Amino acid sequence: MSYRIAADAVLLLHFAFIAFVVLGALLALRWRWVALVQLPAAAWGAFVELTGQICPLTILENRFRVEAGASGYAGSFVEHYLLAIIYPSGLTRNAQWILAAVVLAVNGAIYAWMLHRRRSRWTAGPPVASGQRASPVQQSRIESGSGKR
Repeated sequence: MSYRIAADAVLLLHFAFIAFVVLGALLALRWRWVALVQLPAAAWGAFVELTGQICPLTILENRFRVEAGASGYAGSFVEHYLLAIIYPSGLTRNAQWILAAVVLAVNGAIYAWMLHRRRSRWTAGPPVASGQRASPVQQSRIESGSGKR
C-alpha cells in the first residue's frame, strides 16, 4: 500500500513539474528569482522531449508501482485523471517535438516580454522630481509625450 501511495505522489510531483516547465515563467513575472529554477527546468523538459529520453520521475514511479505489485495504471483517482495527461496514448516523436516547441515558445515569449519591460524601465531612469533636471533620455520622452506610463 505504501508503494502505491509513493507512486501516486511521484505522479502528482511529475504533473506539477510539467506544469512548472510550461507555465512557470508566469511565476517569474511576480518573483524574479523563480527564473533561476524555472529556466533549467524548462531546458530539461525540452531536452527530454527532443531526445526521447525517459524522465527519471517516470522511472521512479514505475519502480514504486512494481514494488506495490501493480502491473498497470488502473485504479486510483490520481491515476485515472492524471495519467492520460502525463502519458497520452499515441505520443509520437513528432508530437514530442511539438511539445518541446510549445515549451520553448511559451517560455521564450514570457521571458522576452519580461526583458523588454525591464529594459524600458532601465532606459527611462528614475522619475524626475519637481525642481530637478531630467536626464537626456527622460527629456526626450517628456518632449515626445511618452514620459508617462
